Amino acid sequence: MYTSNRTSVTAFLILGFGGPESLKVFLFLVILIVYMLIITTNVIIISVVWISTHLHTPMYFFLSNFSFMEIWYTTVTIPKMLQNFLPGQNTISVRACLSQCYMFFALGTTQCLLLSVMAVDRYLAICIPFHYPSIMQSKTCYKTAMLAWAVGFLSPLLPIIMISKLSFCGPIEIHHFFCDVAPLLKLSCSDFSVIELLTFVLACLVIISTFMLISVSYVYIIITILKIPSHKGRQKAFSTCSSHLTVVIIFYTTITFMYGRPATTLVSEMDKIASLFYTVLTPLFNPLIYSLRNQEVRAALRKSLLSSYFKAGLKSLH
Repeated sequence: MYTSNRTSVTAFLILGFGGPESLKVFLFLVILIVYMLIITTNVIIISVVWISTHLHTPMYFFLSNFSFMEIWYTTVTIPKMLQNFLPGQNTISVRACLSQCYMFFALGTTQCLLLSVMAVDRYLAICIPFHYPSIMQSKTCYKTAMLAWAVGFLSPLLPIIMISKLSFCGPIEIHHFFCDVAPLLKLSCSDFSVIELLTFVLACLVIISTFMLISVSYVYIIITILKIPSHKGRQKAFSTCSSHLTVVIIFYTTITFMYGRPATTLVSEMDKIASLFYTVLTPLFNPLIYSLRNQEVRAALRKSLLSSYFKAGLKSLH
C-alpha cells in the first residue's frame, strides 16, 4: 500500500458495508440482480426507441440518451461494489479511484443536464406546440445532446486534476462503497480546503441551475395544461411529462441531500444508504417509470415482442 521511501499511498481499501458474511452475501446477490435489471431494462428502452420509427421524436431521442447514460452511470460503481464483497478484493489503486470519482461525477452532471433538456423539450411541446417541429429538429437534438455530454465531462475535470495532485499519506481506508469526493479528501494529508470549496460550488451550481430550469419549465407546463378545457386533454398532456417529473423528484431529492453541503461533512452511515439509493435503486426505478407509465413505450414494446414472437414462429415452421 505504501512506497518504501516516501510513505505515500498507492492503493486504498474500500470498507463498503460492514456486518456478518451472510449479510454481505445477501447484498451481493441483491445488488447483482438489480444491476442486471438496470442494464437489461435500459437496453430494452434504447432498442425499442431505435426499432420503432414512430418513437423517432426528440422526447424519445433524449430518453434513449438518458438510458445510455444510466448504463454507464451504474457500471462505474456497481461492478467494483460487487467485487468489494468478495474476500480480499476491496482494494483499489489511487489512479483507478480517481478515474472512478471523475466518471461518477461526469455522468452525474450529464444526468442533471439531460433531465433539464428533457424538461425544456416538454415545455416546447406543450406550451408552444406549433413552433415545436421547427425548433426541435434533428440537428438541434443532436447538438443539444452532444453539448450536455461535453459539459458533463468537462465540469469535474479541474477538481479531479487538483485532487490528483494531493498527497495521500495514510490512513488508506475509504469509508464508502466507491471513491466519492468526500471520503477521498478525508484521506489527504495536504490542504484541500480550496478543492472542497470548488467541488461544493460546482455541485451547487449544477444542481441549482438545472433544477431551476426544470422548475421554471414545469411552472409554464402546468399553467398551460390547466388552461386546456377538456379533462381528457389535460390528462393526455400531463401524461407526456409525468414520468420525467417523477424521475426528477426522486433524483434531485437524493443528490441535494448528498451534495448540497460541504464535501467533508459526508461521513455517516446514513450517507452510505443515501448513496446506495441514487447509485443503485434510482437507476432501477427510472426505466421502470418510463416504460410502465408511458403508453407509447409500452405499446412499442408489445409490438416488438409480438413481432419477434411471430418471426420465431415462422422460422420454426420452416
